Amino acid sequence: MALLPVTLAAAAAAAILNVWLMLRIGAVRNAEKVYVGDEDCEPLIRRMRAQANFVESTPFVLALILVIELSGTGQAWLQYVAALYFIARIAHAFGMDGGSFKMGRLIGTIVTLLTLLGLAIVAALIAARVL
Repeated sequence: MALLPVTLAAAAAAAILNVWLMLRIGAVRNAEKVYVGDEDCEPLIRRMRAQANFVESTPFVLALILVIELSGTGQAWLQYVAALYFIARIAHAFGMDGGSFKMGRLIGTIVTLLTLLGLAIVAALIAARVL
C-alpha cells in the first residue's frame, strides 16, 4: 500500500476545517436561538453557505490531489497547492461573515476556482500522458 502523505494531510485538514465550520454555525444557532432551519437569520445563513460551499468543492479537490499523488506527479508542488486551498477556504469563511474582512470571500472564491481548474488540467495532462 502506498503512503500518500499529501492526500492524507489534505483529508485531515478538510475534516478539521469542516468541524470548525460546523462549530461556527452552532455558535450562531445558540446565540440567535435558531435550532432548526435558518429563520431568515442572515449571520446563520452566511455561515451555513460558507460550509455548504466548502462541502461543494472540497471533494473534487481531494479527489484530484489523490489521483495526482497516485500518479507520482506533483511531489514538488502538490502540498503547497493543498495548503493554499485550505488557507483560502478559511479566508472565505471569515469573508462570508461580512464585516471588515469581506475581501476574504473573494480571495477564497478565486483561489478555489484556480485550484480546481489547475488540478483538473494537471490530471487531464497526466491522463493524456503528457505529464
